[in-house]
Amino acid sequence: MVYLVEHFYSIQGEGRYTGTPSLFFRFGGCNMKCEGFGCIESAPDGTKVLGCDTVYAVNREHFLQNWIPVNNAKELLNILNLYDLPKKVDIVLTGGEPLIYANEAIFVEFLEGLHADGHRITFETNGSLSVDFERYPIYKECIFALSVKLSNSNESFSKRVRGDIINTIATNAKEAFFKFSIDANSIDLGLEEEILEISLHAPDCDIYCMPLGGTKEEVEANTEPLIEFCKSKGYNFSDRLHIRIWDQNRGV
Repeated sequence: MVYLVEHFYSIQGEGRYTGTPSLFFRFGGCNMKCEGFGCIESAPDGTKVLGCDTVYAVNREHFLQNWIPVNNAKELLNILNLYDLPKKVDIVLTGGEPLIYANEAIFVEFLEGLHADGHRITFETNGSLSVDFERYPIYKECIFALSVKLSNSNESFSKRVRGDIINTIATNAKEAFFKFSIDANSIDLGLEEEILEISLHAPDCDIYCMPLGGTKEEVEANTEPLIEFCKSKGYNFSDRLHIRIWDQNRGV
């Protein structure tokens, strides 16, 4: 079984394919909490839950009742029929952390069905969970946006940076690139060294830096300092276009 939190048709708001019309599948569950990002979401029982800007797709304890259990791949593939989509529209799998389901038969069959229909598939992943490219060659046809977490997530280094896994993904995937979330207060706290250390595990991957934030106000506050950081280091700046336009992170 896999858990689906939401699906929506929008534009890709981040990374290499910003602006591309995409159908998003947000899956529930994650192997990290990233409480350092400081986003707070109200659970259905009123509890204030601290985490990343998609904590509602991360925290199983407080949000499971809103997640949709899926028992077969056809249920996921049929979602495409709910939308008036262009042919071969991009599919983005996000979370939470979608790779917690990487070995699930339902999930693999879903990917194979998407690929057979000609869709470009992108994973938005924290890059800490292994993928068996030999057992499941469908992953070699996918793009991986490696959103490896930095120290501003408050996760331990050994948990958030798995060099062997990063290298395996970058080596075997159809495409891979790094995508880091950065706030203005953390720019001068050694982030350049962190990024350099992480990127050594996949030196051919492009680096995109995004302003941290779950609201338009937070994203805008972090944008200009981050642009200057990118200019000085030669990194690519990536907006978070969906938040800047709609001032929210759900369903957009």
